[in-house]
Amino acid sequence: MANMLIVTLGCSCRQLQKPMFFFLMNLSMADICFSSITMPWIIISILLDNRAISLPACAMQMYGFLGFTSSEFLLLSAMAYDRYVAICDPLHYYLTMNKRFCAGLSASCWFLGFADTFPHTWFTLKACYCGSNRLNHFFCDLTALLKISCSETHSIERITYVEGVFVGFGPFVLTVASYVCIINTILKIQSTERRSKAFSTCSSHLIIVVIFYGTTLSMYMRPTSTFSLEVNKMITLVYVLIVPLINPLVYSLRNRELNQALKMVFQLDLFRRML
Repeated sequence: MANMLIVTLGCSCRQLQKPMFFFLMNLSMADICFSSITMPWIIISILLDNRAISLPACAMQMYGFLGFTSSEFLLLSAMAYDRYVAICDPLHYYLTMNKRFCAGLSASCWFLGFADTFPHTWFTLKACYCGSNRLNHFFCDLTALLKISCSETHSIERITYVEGVFVGFGPFVLTVASYVCIINTILKIQSTERRSKAFSTCSSHLIIVVIFYGTTLSMYMRPTSTFSLEVNKMITLVYVLIVPLINPLVYSLRNRELNQALKMVFQLDLFRRML
């Protein structure tokens, strides 16, 4: 609901038609989608006591989940770059982060995120499953599928590592580098109050980034021989449930413009009801 509220406000309020909120709306959509791919299916399967899923449906669930996760990796990096330009080069902000550039950057994040996960889906559909067909997981995750596959998995592991470097570690390094530059600029601010507020905001963002990148990379950047599916399931819960819940709180609660837009919407709704 919080993520949907951000998307609704971003689309309806003119004062939020800015690059920062544009990327925040994209992040909220990614959170909504990759949670919706897993959690409703889990709830329905428990309520109906039917946890069977076909292989094509399993592959599509995995493709969607990994695609939205990879897209969020890249979107977080794009948001960090947006904040870097806003704080470190404010005079050229609207010239650099123009509508065309923001739209192209956002589209690239979504395209690369889903292109990155296509090999994993192809392997899932083509692999042989000659043993147990029971997944030790609460949804169709790549690590659980690799465990029950009797096909050769070294090739897909190598692809995962290579893609993880470019789509995982690459954006993570760029994100951290952006915040290092931002913090360096913040240190030069004369006002103690403004400096502490900026530090508080940046530290909150960095905590979310480290949790999301750290849990996801620790899941997929290890050989299958070292997988502990019981541990992996607990780690998965962090970025499937907790991160989408925290993201809108961290990125929006301290944002003055978003809070003002929310107040305006509620006041307008109250005024209409009074009429």
